[in-house]
Amino acid sequence: MKPRCRTVFLVDDHPVMRYGLVHLIRNEDDLDVAGEAGSAAEAVSLLPQLNPDLVILDLSLPDRNGLELIKDLTALLPETGILVVSMHDETLFAERALRAGARGYVMKEEAAEKLVSAIRSVLDGRVFVSQSVSSRILDALTRKGEPGPASSIERLSDRELEVFQLIGQGIPSRDIASNLRISIRTVDAHRAHIREKLGLRDGNDLIRQAVRWTETGRLG
Repeated sequence: MKPRCRTVFLVDDHPVMRYGLVHLIRNEDDLDVAGEAGSAAEAVSLLPQLNPDLVILDLSLPDRNGLELIKDLTALLPETGILVVSMHDETLFAERALRAGARGYVMKEEAAEKLVSAIRSVLDGRVFVSQSVSSRILDALTRKGEPGPASSIERLSDRELEVFQLIGQGIPSRDIASNLRISIRTVDAHRAHIREKLGLRDGNDLIRQAVRWTETGRLG
């Protein structure tokens, strides 16, 4: 390991993405990669031993919701910064990630230079988000507590959004309950709340909209 380097740990289930990030980070003289994981469970098992300065993670992991993992890591390693690098729309997920404990959010489509800037910002104790997300947050703070208009999908809680995504992936309620370690009755309650908040007629409408949103990022 290079001397006096600040260390980064990568959590992403795509090996090609991790490979690219490793080379990007190690191209910087004062940064190094302490380790990497392809799942939340692997990350949680390795991170306490490595104690990196920064964790870069994706929100889409095979075994755990990324927002829940951020909360776990914030409790497990309170001194370690967390930067989300994800394909998920920042207008919907950036604020949720920050509320969970992350210190930055970057879309995977951004240029390498922007990602390096985000890494350095979070390592230096600053928050890094895009200008549009920053404007949204500042606008919300200056409304003096009066909530602005929200899209229907933004009305969903983190858990409801997670259930909505799993429905869109074609996963049945029993498996959703098993994956999230909750009861089927709780899944059914989440489905009912989602239908109410999105103004959907019935279960079939819920499935159609969930699939559409998962595939296109839009409701129709």
